[in-house]
Amino acid sequence: MTEMIQGAIEYAREHGDRFVDELLEMLRIPSVGADPAYAADTRRNAEWLANHLAALGLDNACVMETAGHPVVYAEWMGAGPDRRTVLVYGHYDVVPATMEDGWDSDPFEPVIKDGKIFGRGTTDDKGQLFIHVKALESFLKTSGAAPVNVKILLEGEEEVSSPNLVPWIQEHKDLIKADVCVISDSSMRVVEEPAITHSLRGMTYIEVEVQGPREDLHSGFWGGATHNPALALVEILKSLYNDDGTIAVPGFYDDVVPLTGAERAMLAKIPLTDEQFMAATGVPAVWGDANYTIRERVSARPTLDINGLWSGYSGPGPKTIIPVRAGAKISSRLVGNQDPNKIFELLKKAIEDATPPTVTVDVRLLTTGKAALIPFDLPEMQAASRAYERGWGYAPVFTRGGGSIPIVAELADLLKIPVVMMGYGLDTDGLHSPNEHYRISMFKQGIETAIVYLDELAEL
Repeated sequence: MTEMIQGAIEYAREHGDRFVDELLEMLRIPSVGADPAYAADTRRNAEWLANHLAALGLDNACVMETAGHPVVYAEWMGAGPDRRTVLVYGHYDVVPATMEDGWDSDPFEPVIKDGKIFGRGTTDDKGQLFIHVKALESFLKTSGAAPVNVKILLEGEEEVSSPNLVPWIQEHKDLIKADVCVISDSSMRVVEEPAITHSLRGMTYIEVEVQGPREDLHSGFWGGATHNPALALVEILKSLYNDDGTIAVPGFYDDVVPLTGAERAMLAKIPLTDEQFMAATGVPAVWGDANYTIRERVSARPTLDINGLWSGYSGPGPKTIIPVRAGAKISSRLVGNQDPNKIFELLKKAIEDATPPTVTVDVRLLTTGKAALIPFDLPEMQAASRAYERGWGYAPVFTRGGGSIPIVAELADLLKIPVVMMGYGLDTDGLHSPNEHYRISMFKQGIETAIVYLDELAEL
């Protein structure tokens, strides 16, 4: 280990408690990006980060406007033009949280208990983005330099699908030009099994509304001759699925990139048994395409899920009506090469084709997001693997995430660089849930691993 790396790690260990105190200060800012009532606090968090980065000696540390919440940008380019440049992405906005949700303590007054920090944003994503800030500080305060150039991009709208970040990136591509992007906004199953996420699913989210009569009808007068919109809706929805759990929409699977033998072997290193799945979810049995393992179904295959249904009367007691309309919200998680807008058109056509002439249907697109698929044999990915072994103490697994972070695919496509997702949290940290928390030991070990990763990149 070089003197530069050793010095940075020793600094991080010596100042680890101060790092935690600074994180607590940021966590107290309720930067709920989705709620306009918190717009001033969200901006205050952006300004806090920009001031913090400037105080550490980064250049051009500033708050930059978008059509929504601002982004924070800063850079340290002292390694020189012949060295690699790393773009660190993170987000400072958080999802809403109130005591009524089931929190044991104020979500925006973090507390430390049993070696964990409890508070909204601890693991998603303030704690994890702060790891990279503190790793860079550890270099600059010891050697006065880092082994690579570093640019930091932090946004305030990730929890609402980053609607204004892509236009900002398109306008500032030269500013954030880099050789690789690293993101820590993911997690691992257990501490001894760090995970590098090399794939995330995309998203097509639609709303379907079936219209029947002009107004709610008395079922005794008009039942038997009126096609109930609720019945028509469930008939339409049933047509989208095959009996074996696969999706019956014509063309839905056409662009799916098949899983290779190596990818299936990698996923098999993180098994998910029927018993584990049922224990985690509370369902009485597992469902889905039996040609794929549970782990493959929840991470590497596309889905079609009904997220909400509504129609008719649901109050106390009876009300015998034929409802005027029925509706559903439907989401499709997508995998590599599936285009969200093409999937919308396929879903729309399938739903319209399945709609009987006795009702009318309206299919609306609500939101989309691209899937990300980064080959895990890239040098930047393998450097991350070595960094975990050196800094974390355990060899990682490469895995696919079942969720969606749309900006990952956008960064890869727009900047033409690999995006490496190095998570430093646990699956059980309660992100988006009451009592979200983050282990202090993982925060500190993450800083050491991020230090080593910069070194590994410099050696490529």
